[in-house]
Amino acid sequence: MKHRLSRRHTLALIGGASAAFVPGGIRAFAGQEDFAALGEDVKAEFKWAWDHYVDRAWGQDEINPVSGTSRSFFIEGQTLGLSLVEALGTLWIMELDEEFQAGIDWVKSNLNFDIDAHSQTFETNIRLVGGLVSAHLASGDPVILEKAKDLADRLMKAFDASPHGLPYRYVNLRTGAVRDPETNLAEIGTYAAEFGVLGQLVGDDRYYAAAKRAMKHALDRRSSLGLMAANIHAETGEFISRNASVDVYADSFYEYLWDSWDLFGDAEMKTWAEECVDSIIRHQGKRYEGLIWYPMVDYETGEVTGPSQTVLGAYLAGLMGQVGRKAEGDDFLATYTTMQERFTIIPESTDVRTATPRGLRTGLRPEYADACLNLWQGDRNERYRELTAIHWRNMKATSKAQYGFTSLADISTRPMGQGDNCPGYWWSEQMKYYYLMFAKPRRVDLDRLALSTEASILRGYVR
Repeated sequence: MKHRLSRRHTLALIGGASAAFVPGGIRAFAGQEDFAALGEDVKAEFKWAWDHYVDRAWGQDEINPVSGTSRSFFIEGQTLGLSLVEALGTLWIMELDEEFQAGIDWVKSNLNFDIDAHSQTFETNIRLVGGLVSAHLASGDPVILEKAKDLADRLMKAFDASPHGLPYRYVNLRTGAVRDPETNLAEIGTYAAEFGVLGQLVGDDRYYAAAKRAMKHALDRRSSLGLMAANIHAETGEFISRNASVDVYADSFYEYLWDSWDLFGDAEMKTWAEECVDSIIRHQGKRYEGLIWYPMVDYETGEVTGPSQTVLGAYLAGLMGQVGRKAEGDDFLATYTTMQERFTIIPESTDVRTATPRGLRTGLRPEYADACLNLWQGDRNERYRELTAIHWRNMKATSKAQYGFTSLADISTRPMGQGDNCPGYWWSEQMKYYYLMFAKPRRVDLDRLALSTEASILRGYVR
């Protein structure tokens, strides 16, 4: 049974988003939101969805909330408990202690990585290594840390197989065999946060060194514009495209430059983060009909090669704020706020020339809320919380299904057509972003908070 909206409710959603949009920047907090109540609402909905996951898909990678079925994510026919692992940190900060402990117990009893099958190196790291490291920091359980280390050691084989230390896209978790050397910036450069914290916990700097080496290899090949092509070959070490991207194929690479400074005080990574963001602003920023976008460009000439932007790119607004380019971050956030105003749910991909959707499906994307959180952490302007409240209400109104929250199949219809999948990141990312911003939970020190690209809490727990 799909969750249906009346026409009046849908129009109210669109009207609410419209009233909230302020072109060109962030205005002062209007003071009309009861954020504590919103925090309780987020917690209640998360608990409701979790109960359905326990009932319908316990231990499975992902639940399909419309049909009440489940699916594998990493390996066909094999579960690695993806949604469960990703939910642990969120369960902990929401003080859902019985549910958290049941998840910890499942991991200790059932999660085994000795599997003779290939798993995607990047996704396995950000989702499972990160989720397990975060769960260990919350629980203090040494068995959880042992499992995180075991998995990271298996992923390290993907780095070791390359003459340049660039991880192959897939690695066999049992044998260490690798495949798919044609990779990209995100998949070679999103390890430093998880590997670095793991290395600190187990007293082994090999993990962070491997992660940084891969990032430096790509950074050393920047063009005279300071840009990198998004695609690279793990065996030759050379770029295999000319497209510089801030979202698909590249996004978290840039996040982890700054995160490495924030988490570990790596000044070299801080410099690279600032240089890369400045080059992106200077050579990729293009304005169409008053909106700033950062589409794909030729990394050597700066000419636009693909006039589209995905919802993933919203993270960049938050990163800009972190590296000291807050005005540019607010400007880019306003672009996505415009899309939220016009379409209620930000399109998965947009033609930047016309600001129209390039497709009608969406995947319960969290990047707008992520950007708002990072910008809010910078100056505590409550306006970012107001914008996130709109994002939360729109998601709740359109994506709630019989057994949880689902991706959408068509954002153009009223009510919006629902798909049938809750991605694992929903449990770790936007529900955590919402709760952190609205509830100000007691188990997190917001001034010390450090999140991975998958929103695993890697610093800031209060126990």
